[in-house]
Amino acid sequence: MAADERPLNEVVFLTVAEVAAVMRVSKMTVYRLVHSGHLPAIRVGRSFRVPEQAVHEYLRESYVGVETA
Repeated sequence: MAADERPLNEVVFLTVAEVAAVMRVSKMTVYRLVHSGHLPAIRVGRSFRVPEQAVHEYLRESYVGVETA
């Protein structure tokens, strides 16, 4: 197990609606991110669950700093 990985019983999974609320985007945007592979998810029945840590990592990596003049 890698240093940044946690045992599955400690991983917090979020629904698509919860991810959308955290990211302040639509559920369709979350589905696009999942289907494109930009956001990892597991399928549970007909729905997806996204590891909470993956959401935070995606946001951290996608952050764009704005330089002021």
